[in-house]
Amino acid sequence: MSQSGNGAEKRLVYFEKFAHPVTGEILARDPSITVQNLQLSDSDAENWQALSAAHGYQIRAARDELPDQFFAHADFLGRCPNMLVVSSMGAGFDTVDVAACTKAGVMVVNQAGGNAEAVAEHALGMMLMLSKRVGETDQFMRARDGIERNTYIGNNIQGKTVGIIGLGHVGRRVAELCGSLFGMRVLAYDPYLVDSDFEARGARKTSWDDLLAGSDFVTVHCPRTEETMNFLNAASFDLMKPGAIFINTARGGIHDEAALYAALHRGHLGAAGLDVWAVEPPASDHPLLSLPNVLASPHTAGVTHESRHQVASYAGEQLLEVFAGRRPPRLLNPEVWPVFQERYKTLFGT
Repeated sequence: MSQSGNGAEKRLVYFEKFAHPVTGEILARDPSITVQNLQLSDSDAENWQALSAAHGYQIRAARDELPDQFFAHADFLGRCPNMLVVSSMGAGFDTVDVAACTKAGVMVVNQAGGNAEAVAEHALGMMLMLSKRVGETDQFMRARDGIERNTYIGNNIQGKTVGIIGLGHVGRRVAELCGSLFGMRVLAYDPYLVDSDFEARGARKTSWDDLLAGSDFVTVHCPRTEETMNFLNAASFDLMKPGAIFINTARGGIHDEAALYAALHRGHLGAAGLDVWAVEPPASDHPLLSLPNVLASPHTAGVTHESRHQVASYAGEQLLEVFAGRRPPRLLNPEVWPVFQERYKTLFGT
């Protein structure tokens, strides 16, 4: 594309809808940005025509909400020569191949931290409900008469040990809540942090094995990547202390569902709280849903009115920065920044 000056049209595309209308309201501040809403029900030819001309792509974060052909991978990018930025609608970026974007000179941004409070509260809520066995008694009372309350004696969480896998935006908030509200001993595993980060975020650095073996609760708050797929497997669950409670509000695929079922079914683990699934939503006959000590939700931990507004605001503000040629704050591949600057100059002449 030839240079066309500072006022050149910048094209952003997205499928179906934004996380919240505030994204569009923010983008409307810059009249040089044209926003095009694509529909999955439209023909592939129409959608590819728009994508191939786009400079930005606001991509859906959940894998089950988007056909694979519209994931931001190498083949996709090969058909989008003008693409400068791929922006995930949430904190997760399962639908984006960051390495392929970097190779193509495309920036990747997410909205990390926008739903941290919502997810942290959900994880803590699951910890409390499972400890008090609220889910089990609720199921019993809805199904039949004659509950014996002493059969369902629970536990307090005060003073217990929580092990946090991933001490980013959500993990550090979980650490804060557990430590300050309930005086819990907080352990954390995160190989991407330096020692001083753990203390600053309210946790004690520990090894993988020690975290699993020493925690009454293990809660997952890391992204789903090639490295973390089936990160928690049969060996991991065997390392956990008998009766421990497992929580995952991060991403499906990080834990092995069959291995978790086996650990719960044989009574090694006490309970599990699962907001994320390998296939979403899970079928009603999923083996884990047959267990009374599994508390389930359909990937709604980060879905609150407040978090949707926050995440969508982050997205709009970051895209404004990118289309103005400025570096956004939540850049996942910072090494691409010099290449982006050159590509931006070629496209827009400044």
